[in-house]
Amino acid sequence: MPNAPTAPVILGGTPGSFARDVFHERHPKLIQQVLDALPYGPAVREAAERLLAESTSGLMQPLGQNAHDYAQWAAWGTGLYGRPWGEAPFLWAESYFYRRLLEATGYFRPGAWQGIDPFAPFKNTELASAAVDSELAALDDLPLLPEEARFQALLSSALWGNRADLSFQLTASVSGGHSTALLVDDSATLRATLAAANNPQVTFLADNAGRELLPDLVLIDHLLVTGLAVEVTLYVKPAPYYVSDATTADVLATVERLVAGRGKEAELIGRRLWSAMSKGTLTVQTHPFLFAPLPFHDMPDDLRSELAGSALTLVKGDLNYRRLVGDRRWDATEPFAGLVSSFPSPVAALRTLKSDVAVGLDATVVARLDAAEKSWRTSGTYGLIQAYSPTRL
Repeated sequence: MPNAPTAPVILGGTPGSFARDVFHERHPKLIQQVLDALPYGPAVREAAERLLAESTSGLMQPLGQNAHDYAQWAAWGTGLYGRPWGEAPFLWAESYFYRRLLEATGYFRPGAWQGIDPFAPFKNTELASAAVDSELAALDDLPLLPEEARFQALLSSALWGNRADLSFQLTASVSGGHSTALLVDDSATLRATLAAANNPQVTFLADNAGRELLPDLVLIDHLLVTGLAVEVTLYVKPAPYYVSDATTADVLATVERLVAGRGKEAELIGRRLWSAMSKGTLTVQTHPFLFAPLPFHDMPDDLRSELAGSALTLVKGDLNYRRLVGDRRWDATEPFAGLVSSFPSPVAALRTLKSDVAVGLDATVVARLDAAEKSWRTSGTYGLIQAYSPTRL
């Protein structure tokens, strides 16, 4: 794009960086947790340990030629294989790490472990937790709220995910809670974009499963019930990814948890969602590109065409945000609109900050945060609701 803004790509191995800490501190713990959670045999354990050694101190190796997606990753990784992992773009390297972890655990290979989600024990434990019971019970308070307050409560809950339970969100959103933690609030633009559309079709790009997918689905139900959306397409990952990213199996498990959970309202919402999927007003969809180590700017034409008919695409979570604006060292005041104007539909991001990327912030806010908190970009303490709709500029 001529005259498009740009900034240096975030690399995985910059000393002292958040990206380097992910590979050298987070990933070793993750691999140990995966190996502890399921009774993998010696071959899987050795493969996982080799991946850890390679990704922290070795050279990046391609997938084996027998892998079903060898050619695709060979093309994506042109110029990267044979170099240290830290020299690769962080988004690329982190994505490839998870693809290689699935290879190590046998997820794609014929055999006893084919199709077994290595992260399922973590997802299942979270979904079965007492915290989810309390959130499901809190849904009984939803009908007591006026429609506008209900929308704000559910939007806030979807934004913050598992940072605080839904019962807290129901009161915090009405009383102005999280006001200092919410750095940008374009919720009015988001809602107005939907309200102005005729027969609005909404796309929702999901992030995590478990306690974070639960409020996403409740928000989707609200959009359908109120007519803010006549149809919703929920995009999930085609395979387990980034530990807790949602797949179709996770969507079904979460809907079933709603139906079987505590509280009348949770059951009603769960049954409505099940019915919406059966009727086609809620469609669960995926695409291979959602597993790619690339920004959304590079999405293929077929996916771009699928999204182009949406009145609004809701982009949830930190990884999707990095892909939306580009995983680069942007000045945090770089306008959000300028980075997403080529997206195929109006778009809104619901994101808590858990990586270095941040754009669209006021300069005084950035100065205050830089002076007060070294890790404000990665702590998960702060959130953004950012929306871009060309028709509403």
